[in-house]
Amino acid sequence: MTVFEVTQGNSPVILGFPHTGTEVPADLWDRLNDNGRILADTDWHIHELYAGLLPDVTTVRATFHRYVIDANRDPEGLSLYPGQNTTGLVPETDFDGKAIWRQGEAPDEAETARRIEAFHAPYHAALAAEIERVKAIHGVAILYDCHSIRSRIPFLFEGILPDFNIGTDMGRTCAPEIEKAAVDAAASASGYTCILNGRFKGGWTTRHYGRPKEGVHAIQMELAQSTHLQTEVLPFAYEEEKAALLRIHLRNILARIEDVAPRLKR
Repeated sequence: MTVFEVTQGNSPVILGFPHTGTEVPADLWDRLNDNGRILADTDWHIHELYAGLLPDVTTVRATFHRYVIDANRDPEGLSLYPGQNTTGLVPETDFDGKAIWRQGEAPDEAETARRIEAFHAPYHAALAAEIERVKAIHGVAILYDCHSIRSRIPFLFEGILPDFNIGTDMGRTCAPEIEKAAVDAAASASGYTCILNGRFKGGWTTRHYGRPKEGVHAIQMELAQSTHLQTEVLPFAYEEEKAALLRIHLRNILARIEDVAPRLKR
């Protein structure tokens, strides 16, 4: 199987899609239990949602499912949110805390290492290469990491998640101008809610690549799936009318971020 897909553009912005993939190798599929085979924790339709919003943008998309290995987790296995419920590099449960592997079929350390080499590392090598290519063109690169999640997951957080969840690891992963551009655009979206560095402060990808002093900026957008899905349960169907309205605001967010780039050149 193809591990990743890259579309090269000349914008200073790069869109990352670590969690939209649904491909699972046959031998691993056989080891998932019925709950795991639902693939519930996919960032459903996010690459479709962003398609065509920013002219000439570069995209890097993982095609494998996060249950194979999570491309947005530290390959060393360190938790993004110590002390809080979360899922790991190779998840053993879904976001509801329910097992996803048949009994005795969860991978051991040796297999996890093989999955890092076969899936995690190639995706990030492709992403790193695009960041360097874009930076060589513009003197700066802005990684916008695209995510979505159900709006209600008691195992992970209380209550209802805001619609736009912007993460910059408390301002560490990008210039203040980028953070402000994203927040201002999201806050101006009538009928939507937004938060900066709330429950989601930016995943490993954002924290790993965000090096503002070196001209590489990273920001994560975690969208509540209620903003673009018919329902947040099977069949996780894309809602065209909802999505069309949301795309207007996402286009505005991306355009504002892109406009900041010339002012960030070192």
